[in-house]
Amino acid sequence: MIWEQHCCLPLIHAADISELARYHNPLGAYLSVNVGYSPQTRADSTAFATDFADRATSDGRFDTVRTVDDIVSAVANDKIALAFDLEDSGPLEGDLSNVAHFYDLGVRSLLPTYNHANAAGCGCLDSNDTGLTAYGRDLVREMNQVGMFVDGSHCSRQTGLDLAATSARPTIYSHSNFASLWAHPRNITDDQARACADTGGVVGINGVGIFLGVNGPGDDARRLEAMADQIEYGVNLLGISHVGVGSDYSFDHADFNLMLATNPEAFSAAYTSWGPLHWVPPEDTLTLDAVLRVRGHDDDAIAAVMGGNFMRIAREVWQ
Repeated sequence: MIWEQHCCLPLIHAADISELARYHNPLGAYLSVNVGYSPQTRADSTAFATDFADRATSDGRFDTVRTVDDIVSAVANDKIALAFDLEDSGPLEGDLSNVAHFYDLGVRSLLPTYNHANAAGCGCLDSNDTGLTAYGRDLVREMNQVGMFVDGSHCSRQTGLDLAATSARPTIYSHSNFASLWAHPRNITDDQARACADTGGVVGINGVGIFLGVNGPGDDARRLEAMADQIEYGVNLLGISHVGVGSDYSFDHADFNLMLATNPEAFSAAYTSWGPLHWVPPEDTLTLDAVLRVRGHDDDAIAAVMGGNFMRIAREVWQ
């Protein structure tokens, strides 16, 4: 099956839930769908999680899930399993009890910072990297207690290292590539990746053109191969048990590119100088198994990367 640890619908109540069916896979699919990042309030992200879940259930092709056993049941019934994630701790509004609130709504992973510093820690675009704050450490402990993945994507190097050092459970990078292959500030260092793996965690490789170094509008095949390159680098660095997929595909790609163009101060030249961003789409992500097989990987290795590794640690982390 495919375990897609991060993808994005438009954060609007008219978002087309049916687009998620592009991940349909005869062997099963789990999707973690974003319901908010730094601009959203608790009320905003609560409404998105509730609305997306209600409309996904009404659609009939999806099951919202709470446990790994729910995922197994959804797959057995040829349904796409859905849960949610938050890309910043802002929607918690400083109240750690909101971790449990969002967990009850189906949020199964949260990253403390989105690109820039906040009350929890520093982001990957901050020049002054002071790492995780005292509040951020309390947040990690609360997430461990509630049963939510602690996610280092978009965080600074030191914040990522601090997350791994603080967490008593496996941590993740839901959608992060390796800076050793492509030196973008959103990509993670080898020491961040090793620290994550040392917790028992998993790095999910994304398919965003600017994080792969392949962002041309006609470069779909090269982007997919670059994604496979990142997977192979991770396997060689960390071992087969610590690499997965989090493509970061944006069904709201037109809106995201407009946001980049109209709010450049929120990002950096490393984002905005490329022109429109391009992604590996769901249809191509579903073929990663074939790409890896051509490269000589066996069925067990492919199954681990495509879904088994994230499923293993979900059984350990989720309550």
